[in-house]
Amino acid sequence: MERPYYPIIYIRGFAFTQGLIDETTADPYMGFNEGSTKYRQRHDGRLSQWFFESPVVRLMKDYGYRDVFDAGQFLPDEMKPDGRSIVIFRYYERSSEAFGTGERLPLVEYARDLHKLIETLQERCCKTAAEKKKFRVYLVAHSMGGLIARCFLQNPEVGTAATRRTVDKVFTYATPHRGIDLRVIGNVPGFATFSNATNFDRTFMKKYLALPKNSKEENVNNLNGKFDPRRFFCLVGTNPRDYAVGGGAVSKLVGPLSDGLVRMDNAAVWGKVKTGDKQVKLQAPRAYVHRSHSGEYGIVNSEEGYLNLTRFLFGDVRIDGILDVKEITLPPKLQKKKDQGKKIRAGYHIETAVGVRGSSRAFLHQRLYDHGSAVHRTYDELVERKAGDKRRKPHLFSQFLDSGRKADKRRKSLGFRIFISVRVPEYEVDNKYWFDDHYEGSAIFSDSIHVEATPPDAANPQWRLKYSFESEQSTAAVQELAPETIDGALAWKIPIRKDADPGIDASLILRASAWE
Repeated sequence: MERPYYPIIYIRGFAFTQGLIDETTADPYMGFNEGSTKYRQRHDGRLSQWFFESPVVRLMKDYGYRDVFDAGQFLPDEMKPDGRSIVIFRYYERSSEAFGTGERLPLVEYARDLHKLIETLQERCCKTAAEKKKFRVYLVAHSMGGLIARCFLQNPEVGTAATRRTVDKVFTYATPHRGIDLRVIGNVPGFATFSNATNFDRTFMKKYLALPKNSKEENVNNLNGKFDPRRFFCLVGTNPRDYAVGGGAVSKLVGPLSDGLVRMDNAAVWGKVKTGDKQVKLQAPRAYVHRSHSGEYGIVNSEEGYLNLTRFLFGDVRIDGILDVKEITLPPKLQKKKDQGKKIRAGYHIETAVGVRGSSRAFLHQRLYDHGSAVHRTYDELVERKAGDKRRKPHLFSQFLDSGRKADKRRKSLGFRIFISVRVPEYEVDNKYWFDDHYEGSAIFSDSIHVEATPPDAANPQWRLKYSFESEQSTAAVQELAPETIDGALAWKIPIRKDADPGIDASLILRASAWE
C-alpha cells in the first residue's frame, strides 16, 4: 500500500422508496458500475457513439484497481485486499426487505457501519502495527453518501478518532452539504419524515454532524475543524433539466441553479485550517460540470466526474486560478452619466472552462452564464472597489493535474486550456435600465488561453510556464512567464486586457502548489 493508491470506499446516495432500496441492494456495485452511451459529433460531421464504462470499470482498466468480491462473497474472511481495492459500502442492506428488516435507520447508524467497514478493511490489509499506522482510505460518495461520510468524520460519537484518521481524502458528487431547498417551502422541513427526508433538514443536520448548538443553520456545510478542507473535493452539477425523477417534478420543485435536486450553493463545504497563529477559513476545492444529479446525464457516470476524481486522488499538482481585476471601464455614455453624479449599477458574469490536453472532449470544470453557474460580481465590487478588497479577486477554479500520467508520453509538460469570458451586464442608471448600445451575449473580454507547464528536472530546477491566446495562435504568440511568489505560493500572472470602452485590465493568476 503506497501513496497515492489507497482503497476506495464508494458510498451511494439516497433511495427514495423501499423499491429503490431493494433494487440498489440487488446490484453488487450499487449503481457505481453504471456507465453511459451517447452520440457525439465527429470532426467530419458524422455522429458516433461515445462510451463511458463507469468509474468503477475505468479505475480497474486505468489504475489496476479491483473489487473485493470473491467466489460470490463480499470481502470474505480469507481475502486479503490491498491498496488498489474498490469497496462498495452496502449500508442499505440493513434497510432492505431481502437482507434486512425493511426499515430505514437513522443516518448516524449508517455512519457507524462505515466505521466498522473501515476497521475491517484495515484489519484485512495490515499484518503489523507499522502497516496499520500507514493504512489510509479514500471516501467517494454520491449525494446523501457524502453526509454519511461527514457524519462519520465530524460526530465524535460515531466510531473512534483513530479510524477517522485513516481517511486520507474525500470526494463527493452532488452532495447536499447545506441541505436541500425547495422553491415554495425552502429547506426540507423537519416534519418531512417520509423516507428519512429529514436527513436534509438543516436543524437535523446540525445534530448528526455534531455542530455547535449556537452555529447558524446556513453553516451546516462547515467541517468544523474535523477534517482538512483542502483534502475534501466537491463536484457540483449545473444541469437541472435532465433530472428525470418524478417525471421532472422534483427538478421543478427545486428550480434552476441546481443539478435538479441540489442547488449549486448547497453542494460544497468549507472549514478552517491553522496558518501560523491564525485560523483561516478555506473553501474546499470544487469543480462545476454540466451534469444532472443522476440518470443518463448524471454526474457520477460522467467522463467529467471521473477526470476530476482521479486527478484529485492520484494527481501531484494543484492549480488555482484567480482573476485579479485592476480596472473595468464603462461605455463612454455611461461614464459621462457617472461623471454627472448618476448612480451606476450592474452585475458582471465571469465565465470559465478548463480542459486538459487529451481529455476526451470533456471539461474538468465549466461555469457558464447559460448554465447559471458563472461567477457574479457587482459593479461596486469591481469598479467602486476599496483597497485590499478580496472580492475584486474572484477565485475561478481549483484543478488537480497528474504529471505522471500524461496523454502524450513524448512531452514532459502538462497542457491545459482555460476559457475566460466577462459578460457585458445590463446597466442601470439611477435604478432604471439602460439599453443604449447593449447587445445581449456580448462580452467585455472573451478568449481561451493555452497553457503549457513543464515540471522541474535536472536541467531546469524550476517550473516553467508558456502561454498563448487562442485568438492569436502563432509561434510568435507563445510567451514564457517567469514565476513569482504570491501569498507564499509559486504563481504566474497572465495579462487579461481589452483596450476599449467598455474594457478590462486584469491578470489571471495561476497559483501552483505540490499536491502530495
